[in-house]
Amino acid sequence: MSRSPSPENPAFDNQQDFGNACLLEGADEAFMLEQGVQLGPLFRTFHLHLTGCKCNVHGNFIDQNALPPPRTEALPTNWTPYENWVAFETAEFLYTCNQMSAGQIDTLLDLWAATLIKHDDSPPFTSHCDLYETINSTPLGDVSWQTFSMSYSGTRPAENVPPWMTAEYDVWFHNPHLLVHNMLSNPDFAAKIEYVPYWDYTDDNKCCYKNFLSGDWAWKQVYVAIQDIITWDPETHGSMFVPLTIGSDKTMVSVATGHTEYHPLYLSIGNIFNGVWCAHHNGVVLVGFLAIPKSTKEHLHDKDFRNFRHQMFHSSLAKIFELVKLNMMVPDVARCPDSHYRRVIYGLGPYIADYPEQVALSGVVQNWCPKCLNNCKNLDGDGEPLLRCRHHTNLVVQELPHTHLWHEYGIIQEVMPFTNDFPQADIHKLLSPDILHQIIKGTFKDHLVDWVEQYLLLTHWASDAAEIMDNIDRRSAALSRRAWIQAVDR
Repeated sequence: MSRSPSPENPAFDNQQDFGNACLLEGADEAFMLEQGVQLGPLFRTFHLHLTGCKCNVHGNFIDQNALPPPRTEALPTNWTPYENWVAFETAEFLYTCNQMSAGQIDTLLDLWAATLIKHDDSPPFTSHCDLYETINSTPLGDVSWQTFSMSYSGTRPAENVPPWMTAEYDVWFHNPHLLVHNMLSNPDFAAKIEYVPYWDYTDDNKCCYKNFLSGDWAWKQVYVAIQDIITWDPETHGSMFVPLTIGSDKTMVSVATGHTEYHPLYLSIGNIFNGVWCAHHNGVVLVGFLAIPKSTKEHLHDKDFRNFRHQMFHSSLAKIFELVKLNMMVPDVARCPDSHYRRVIYGLGPYIADYPEQVALSGVVQNWCPKCLNNCKNLDGDGEPLLRCRHHTNLVVQELPHTHLWHEYGIIQEVMPFTNDFPQADIHKLLSPDILHQIIKGTFKDHLVDWVEQYLLLTHWASDAAEIMDNIDRRSAALSRRAWIQAVDR
């Protein structure tokens, strides 16, 4: 029996141009790319079935050289809900480009109105309130917030029931299916997106990596993890593969939330170029806020509370991404940045998290590795490590007692990863390090700086060590940004 974290479970840079496509053997309207294309000094090979071919809004393949359909049937002069082009451009400049404060917007509009009085005219907005109301009424691209509540459903003590067992926890989220549709249809990504997993080779047969779809993970995912789905269902042929890249990091959203902390949950797609994730705010979107229950100190280290907190995290993730689960096996139809429609197969992509969060996601014991089976007392191991996988974890959980799982495998029996609810998804293979927290902040700030401070305290009087640290801080603050870069280069 498969283990599931669903709440219903009782346990709780360059635009691709591939030339003419040829027909798939045995299919009337599906297309495939030729096995390889020479692109300058590189030879590019593609997946033979997930080829990202163009289709119409109903999912039927079309002539691959056809012009894209218009994005809207509205007239070019229709700027609804804005009065005209000037009103739209003003709103975009003030709210998006300049990000002017409400008071300054009112001042600018008043000055603008003063210059138009003699012409018996007025600016496009009367105040910042009018501007905000117009922006909020813009119908395109808006994905509304949704919410669901979760609570403990296990056995409760007869008396002195802990507060966390009776509380309800709200999870707020956007529909990830609609968010992905918005990202895929963004025309800003037209020259910064890839539709087909590929490998680039140099003349001496070495792989050349650039964007996400050129990497080993995407290639192995379509050739190993979802190959059974592709083979079983010819309707998937000609689709594009869209890996959903997820990230989260626990933070205190507001002190006003009382006993509730939240995990902001973020989402991107692996098809857009790497640089877009950093340079374009629409390349990464906020999916939701996962509630993290807190308890009194009396119950903080209680085993049941700890397991409930971890499992609610997984159940929340399973509930949110359930909205794209169907289209991990059955193709969706989505508009792409080039304005063409394509069939889409989604897949859970890398989950970016720091180590504490990786432990919670993988259901392993603290200080154990979430990706391999090496003992926590000898993480380097004596040879090639055995990697964790979903099937092995499920098997040992069914066959071995709790104590053996904890001490010999570092597995928490009661925690079921949310990926168990999704086809061809293995949390141990999806985990990816959070570079900001683990390398930059973890290595430099938390490790190196703390180590230097401890060294100074061991080798100097406390007052002298503090003076040296102050001197280091002053020197660091005096360095220009360019000097820091040059120092790192050296």
